[in-house]
Amino acid sequence: MGEATSHGRRGGEGRETVRFIETKLKGVILVEPDIFQDRRGQFLETYHEKKYRESGIPGPFIQDNFSRSVRDTLRGLHYQLTQAQGKLVMVIEGTVFDVSVDIRNGSPMFGQWFGMELSAENMRQLYIPPGFAHGFCVISDVASVLYKCTTFYAPKDERGIIWNDRTLGIRWPVQHPLLSPKDEAYKTLADMASELPVYGES
Repeated sequence: MGEATSHGRRGGEGRETVRFIETKLKGVILVEPDIFQDRRGQFLETYHEKKYRESGIPGPFIQDNFSRSVRDTLRGLHYQLTQAQGKLVMVIEGTVFDVSVDIRNGSPMFGQWFGMELSAENMRQLYIPPGFAHGFCVISDVASVLYKCTTFYAPKDERGIIWNDRTLGIRWPVQHPLLSPKDEAYKTLADMASELPVYGES
């Protein structure tokens, strides 16, 4: 993951309830909740507008999505051009390898990526800000993913980067993924140069 710094938010009894960890890509934030467990099961806080906003995840989130996928499914790399989406991603069943890519023209981090395992066991979340492409692949038998979005899905505004773009060098944990026809037809980052967000305008 590279260098990271974290800070927590505490509950009413002084217990730290969530940690916000800055990744190597500025703006991409890993969220680690405090999971409370006893003989009945477990409880955790999955979103708190004030805590998240104060920790660099501004929202507002206006659409929630759910997907359930089988092993080796790869979804991505997706983005919306003019109606850019920020996404807050978590897994409630199974495990995925989740990837963010900075595709903003002019960004000092242009073309860099960050990957992290998200699972129903660790209950981590990853915030991907507007201006980044996002994708994940399933590394368990099945995986169920929930994610919150800052803008509505706009089919005509949707774009994508091919998952195995050699210039990105993403180390996916799958060699022969299951892809949708749309994801399989995406072009490289270089081929999409005229249809990328611009740094500072997301």
